[in-house]
Amino acid sequence: MKGRNEIREVFNRGRRIGCKGAKLFVLKNDLPRSRICFTFSRNFGNAAQRNRAKRLGREAYRNLKPSLQSGYDLILLAYPDDVKPGKQRLDERAGQLRYLCAKAGLLK
Repeated sequence: MKGRNEIREVFNRGRRIGCKGAKLFVLKNDLPRSRICFTFSRNFGNAAQRNRAKRLGREAYRNLKPSLQSGYDLILLAYPDDVKPGKQRLDERAGQLRYLCAKAGLLK
């Protein structure tokens, strides 16, 4: 997803599902594929930590994508939790994303 208006629409009209350290916004789109965007709270580390968290999120989504339903816009809003922003691991982010998608009913 690119573009301020698309992202704002998902924030305003999408369903919100939360867990410790992250919140997922979900909105059905009219496309044959799903799109995802990663964003972070203001106090989520420095730029290098945010970039690492974004890379981990992309990889977690890439691994989970075959088991997700298509046709949704997703925004993952990450918060700093007990783990420092730069110290989070891929398995933690993947577990977080799987849990949120399951709660949203997006798993096949």
